[in-house]
Amino acid sequence: MKRIGCLTGFALASLLVAGAANAQEIKRTDVPNFPIASSVLVPGGSDLIFLSGTVPPVVNKDAPKGSTEVFGNTETQAFNVLTRIKETLAAQGLTMGDVVLMHVYLVGDPAKGNVMDFSGMMAAYTKFFGTPEQPNKPARSTVQIAALASPGMLVEIEVVAAKAKAK
Repeated sequence: MKRIGCLTGFALASLLVAGAANAQEIKRTDVPNFPIASSVLVPGGSDLIFLSGTVPPVVNKDAPKGSTEVFGNTETQAFNVLTRIKETLAAQGLTMGDVVLMHVYLVGDPAKGNVMDFSGMMAAYTKFFGTPEQPNKPARSTVQIAALASPGMLVEIEVVAAKAKAK
């Protein structure tokens, strides 16, 4: 009886070690034919980094105050916000490939009948995610909201990034 218990214990220990080695990987389940993940599994013990909502910088200081021209159209704003996020992550030793969750807030574009410019946002987004250079895709939600902190802003993005502990 002791021998069986010993073998069972050894087998269980082997499975736990093997499971621990595999558990260190962040696992993504992609949405078919779309550049987001339907789910992302982040193993316990990973470092999580939560970035506050990031808004676009001013691109035209001579534009009328409160106009979208101050920050650019949705594509320009999204690209600039994602660039800021990339820089913030880099300062933490992370990349856009470490982003596991993204919330995108879009204001309706006055030039598009006050409807969010989803295609403009996607044009910028696909330069950072699901590319040959950076194939990782985060789980993501995109919603239209009434307004952001400054008139003329159309985009705010917040992300969670994760770094699995080294094996």
